[in-house]
Amino acid sequence: MSDPAAGSEIFAPGVLSGRVALVTGGGTGLGRATALELARCGATVEICGRREDVLREAAEELALVAGGRAVPERGGWVAGDVRGRAEAERLIATVLERHGRLDVLVNNAGGQFFSPAELIAAKGWGAVWRLNVEGMLNMAEAAHGLAFADADGGSIINVTLSPHHGMPGMAHSGAARATVEALTRELADRWAPRVTVTAVAAGHFDTEVLAKYPASVRAGASRTVPLQRLGTVREHAWLVALLASPLGSAFNGSTVTLDGARDNWFGPWPPPGLADESGEVPVEERKGAE
Repeated sequence: MSDPAAGSEIFAPGVLSGRVALVTGGGTGLGRATALELARCGATVEICGRREDVLREAAEELALVAGGRAVPERGGWVAGDVRGRAEAERLIATVLERHGRLDVLVNNAGGQFFSPAELIAAKGWGAVWRLNVEGMLNMAEAAHGLAFADADGGSIINVTLSPHHGMPGMAHSGAARATVEALTRELADRWAPRVTVTAVAAGHFDTEVLAKYPASVRAGASRTVPLQRLGTVREHAWLVALLASPLGSAFNGSTVTLDGARDNWFGPWPPPGLADESGEVPVEERKGAE
């Protein structure tokens, strides 16, 4: 793991200085890595989620990025549930009370479970929908209404999973993630030019979340990626930081896919019949080649 107190590996020092960011689901995985990278870029970062223990631990790491300085009000974290509109408004209001502004909202909170489509009960479908779609919309509208409407604008980054080939075993999540992408385009158009709304469609990343999936899924995850490896959390965090930077407005309404080219091919790589006995893709011999 990289030194939390070190600066960003790829961005100029202070590129996000003076900006305040809120990362939902910021206690673990991609959300935690994103919060750390935004802080390394100079932003003041708050994280939120439902589990106080992981939020507290992540906030301690965030404090190291801030040079060990005390972060106001319980160390830069606030517990809450984005699935409720009143809770979403409370989360945004808390950030405004602590810092007087909010510039970047990263809607990272999300989740799903494995199940054949025909076995997904209405309750399970509703739970995935409420977290991934309604939670994102609650936070986006609360941020727009309370923080962005009367300020200089802001940036909303919706983190989703790539649903572009469907999501076998998680049809409820595939439908929800596609809806988030559609809402990203809608909100970008509705709130332009003062508010930028973008989305990140993530592929397979090496996080602790992957451990909860069936062993067969974990074993095959990287084989479906032409890059032949899982993404790293810092790669995801770099992309979110880029979208939070001044360049982010140029991506307004866009969904940026970060998946090692998985969108270009779904299935084992190399595809059956293309590889030779060694497992490698053969190189064609060309006339005149030295």
